[in-house]
Amino acid sequence: MSNDFVQLPANSNQALGIAEYAIDFMKSASPDQSVLDRTKLFHTDACLCGLSALALGTNAPTVLRDEALGYAVGESSQKIGSAQQTGATVFGSSTLVSPEKAILANSSAVREWDSNGTNFGYDPERGNTAGEFGHNDFYPVALAAAQMMGQDGAYALRGMVLSDEIRGRLAEVFSLKTYKVDHVVHGAIASAATFGAMMGATPEQIESAIGMVVAHSIPFRAIRAGKQLSDSKGASAAISTEFAITAVRRSMNGFLGPRDIFRNPEAIFRIFEGPGQMFTAVGKKPHNTEKADASPFDLHLAKSGSDFTVMGMHFKLGLYEHQSAGALQAMLDLLDKCPALLDDKNGGKINKIRIVAYEPAFGIIGDPAKRNPTTRQSADHSMVYIVSTLLRKALTLQKVGWKELMLEPADYSDSAIYDSRTRALMEKIEFAHGGEEYDSKYPDGIPTSVQIVDTDGSAYDSGLVMYPAGHARNRTADLEGILAHKFQLLGKLAFEKPEPIIERYNNIASLSADELRGINSYEINVRGTFR
Repeated sequence: MSNDFVQLPANSNQALGIAEYAIDFMKSASPDQSVLDRTKLFHTDACLCGLSALALGTNAPTVLRDEALGYAVGESSQKIGSAQQTGATVFGSSTLVSPEKAILANSSAVREWDSNGTNFGYDPERGNTAGEFGHNDFYPVALAAAQMMGQDGAYALRGMVLSDEIRGRLAEVFSLKTYKVDHVVHGAIASAATFGAMMGATPEQIESAIGMVVAHSIPFRAIRAGKQLSDSKGASAAISTEFAITAVRRSMNGFLGPRDIFRNPEAIFRIFEGPGQMFTAVGKKPHNTEKADASPFDLHLAKSGSDFTVMGMHFKLGLYEHQSAGALQAMLDLLDKCPALLDDKNGGKINKIRIVAYEPAFGIIGDPAKRNPTTRQSADHSMVYIVSTLLRKALTLQKVGWKELMLEPADYSDSAIYDSRTRALMEKIEFAHGGEEYDSKYPDGIPTSVQIVDTDGSAYDSGLVMYPAGHARNRTADLEGILAHKFQLLGKLAFEKPEPIIERYNNIASLSADELRGINSYEINVRGTFR
């Protein structure tokens, strides 16, 4: 095992091991500059997503930001453990508030559009390919801790790398979605470890907090099922992390949570996988006592170099469910090769569209219940709506490209959702499961293909798309250029001139402690109510 990694074997106390790793990471880890740069880009991306959501008055971020501002602590300090710390800030304010409330509000905002970064839990080098989803929703944790401790931007950025590493590695070894548990659990565990390490908690206190998260706060995917989705879907990471931060603070003040939670036979990891399945009845002993005292997985956590999970995470180049990225790229590729399909601006040249994809894309965003979305939260989880909207924009603008057709908040407004041309295009789409041929290629890539049959009966095929633009293994797209366009597009919703704010977040690593404390101090131009 390379010295660049910490290995936590399945038969060890991994909760305590994560705690010790996190504390050591904040003191002495040395990720390559490429890791810091990529994390910084994901953070800026998340912030612009959050600011634009607040600017358009989306419900959950607005409600939770108002809630946070009701927990102001001012310049007074709060006792956490044996130390005294002040509060943290929410987007668009310099008011110090209780950290769990600042994190709740900011995490909800960055997640609202479902447009920030994504991971797929894939590390073939170490044989860890569980393929759990995850998103870069948790950066407000590191920012809040750094603000409270009077630390600078470099310290905050280090905490963000730490958070991504823990949740990313957990996503590689344990698939929560397989058991209908929401993916935010991995992020909540990472948040407890990161916040505790940055705040000066002991390993045992962090272990206690992780135990509380797993024992008391397990959300199921019920919030993501059904025809129309609620605020709970977008705020899931925020709500779970609010609990995680509260658990850390509680542990630092002396409360004792469950220990050694990954090996606990009644916790989710062993209930669903490994030794936990060997219990045949309540009170019965396991058949294999050696295996019984182990979690279902070994865990590897990077300390230095460039092999951090953030390097394998993916950017979304607009507003869409990440499982649709392959279809969007396939559609763009096909239209670029066959521009005549756009000749009729109403789509009259197109007779049928067939999209072939993998599980879980087919099951999640191909769900027949989502063929008739009536809310934004459901429209951005509907494959037929996402692809039809992109196509409608191409027909209208007579242009093709990620920048030219980038999906934005306006594409999920009520008028857009019920646009007659979009609805007509949706009726032309057939969505099929590609079977083992496609499933075997995920989560390495996002295997998708699109075929269009025109009104003359001619068929046009995109071919198989594996690594769409924004994917960590895509090497052809102008990623930084497309992201710069995205930042401007979203930033202009919140500010007349977004460049200074974008630059502020881009420069987080060079901010002093005072500058970091004021990083969210600006006025957001709120321009309406977007539900």
